[in-house]
Amino acid sequence: MRHDFLDELGIEEVNPGAGWGKDSWIDDPDARTIKSISPIDGETIARVRLVSAKDLDMVLSRSQEAFETWRVMPAPKRGEVVRILGEELRKKKDPLGKLVTLEMGKIVQEGWGEVQEMVDICDFAVGLSRQLYGKSMHSERPFHRMYEQWHPLGVVGVISAFNFPVAVWAWNAAIAAVCGDTTVWKPSSDVPLCAVAVQHIANDVMAKFDLEGIFSYVVGPGREVGEKLIADPRVRLVSATGSTPMGQRVAEVVSTRLGRTILELGGNNAVLVDGTADLEMAVRGVLFGAVGTAGQRCTSTRRVIIDKQVSGEFVHRLVKAYESIPIGDPLDEANLMGPLVHHGAIQDMANALEKIAQQGGQVVYGGETIDRPGWYVKPCIVRIRGDAPIVQEETFAPILYINEVGSVEEAIAMNNMVPQGLSSAMFTTNLQNGEKWLSHVGSDCGIANINIGTSGAEIGGAFGGEKDTGGGRESGSDSWKQYMRRQTCTINWGEELPLAQGITFGDE
Repeated sequence: MRHDFLDELGIEEVNPGAGWGKDSWIDDPDARTIKSISPIDGETIARVRLVSAKDLDMVLSRSQEAFETWRVMPAPKRGEVVRILGEELRKKKDPLGKLVTLEMGKIVQEGWGEVQEMVDICDFAVGLSRQLYGKSMHSERPFHRMYEQWHPLGVVGVISAFNFPVAVWAWNAAIAAVCGDTTVWKPSSDVPLCAVAVQHIANDVMAKFDLEGIFSYVVGPGREVGEKLIADPRVRLVSATGSTPMGQRVAEVVSTRLGRTILELGGNNAVLVDGTADLEMAVRGVLFGAVGTAGQRCTSTRRVIIDKQVSGEFVHRLVKAYESIPIGDPLDEANLMGPLVHHGAIQDMANALEKIAQQGGQVVYGGETIDRPGWYVKPCIVRIRGDAPIVQEETFAPILYINEVGSVEEAIAMNNMVPQGLSSAMFTTNLQNGEKWLSHVGSDCGIANINIGTSGAEIGGAFGGEKDTGGGRESGSDSWKQYMRRQTCTINWGEELPLAQGITFGDE
């Protein structure tokens, strides 16, 4: 079925594979195409032409040329461009959110929420455009002034994953733009139409200011276009979201040319529930974290590490909550869980359930495939040992592990034993337990929460994790510094030339 909102977003039956401005699309009619297939019903929405390595070179050249003039524009003026981008995204929140749902499968409330994240980060970046502060330091030499300043970095490459098809681009592009950088975006081939729609919006905004090449995108095979993108020295920073193996490849290639990376990789996130926790609150937090986006967020709750004294009551309440979840077409606002992204995700979940059985796990609820068009499953709850090998892996599906412990110290150790270190949370009413959780002997993750779940980060705080999660930070706080180069300046306004550290050199 053809949806009206596709026309509103400029989505055609066949879409160009690259663009950098209003009238600047690479639309080779002889190019190979990929299908965008909706996980809602398995039907093809539209097709997108793939670009070649030669096309990528052209886009990067245009992006580099645009950077030469964009970096000269004062940062508050760049902020004005981003402000208008945010306004246009706000106007298109409804159709763009629905496209996210149609192409990726998350429920429409989450689709709209993802576009709202784009709007919010634009608002954040506009304010940031007047706050790119450097420090002033006292020199040890008389009549000298020292300070730091920050300059635009260059072309930023953004590689995004299917599960957040638009927000992750905005996290990077909005902040990079106010910092004076240009952006070339390679979206996931599972959700190319979302990128096409965003590029249309960005093109309209650039045209209002007689600009091109500030925001660009390319769709192409990873082995050809992706490898070229990360290896190109014109791309000063690569921000990549995806699996840990993918991130390791990006880090390897970019480091050989001494480029920069922001890596947002795997998560294996736990909620700790101690004996004092408000169980009703904990159930609600775990439910959204584990079932939201059908368990396909990097911040999805994968593990519940719970005091054995309250485990029985908690699981009983959680199963009742799972039983009440309406699963179906995510464009229908009555449903709270949609499909997995494609058939391969169904198979990954089935493989994980086989390993769970082999490793002594017990399925408490769910895990079945739902017989209907599209790729739907029932979310799954499993009792299993916290040190089981499968628990150390990230399975991108709605499987939740219940791990019982006898103390807060054991719970913290279990949280920290997995290779990933993205998000974590504790439900407690015990002040000492909460403080321990947030201390240097507590969670080893980049995100640690108290009495909220692992999902749903706000854009004001830097987002990212440690260990196999990659160490990158995006969005708020001072993450803007990654998109700029630091310069230390010293001015001698005296009449002599003293050296640092009191060194004398030759005749005084």
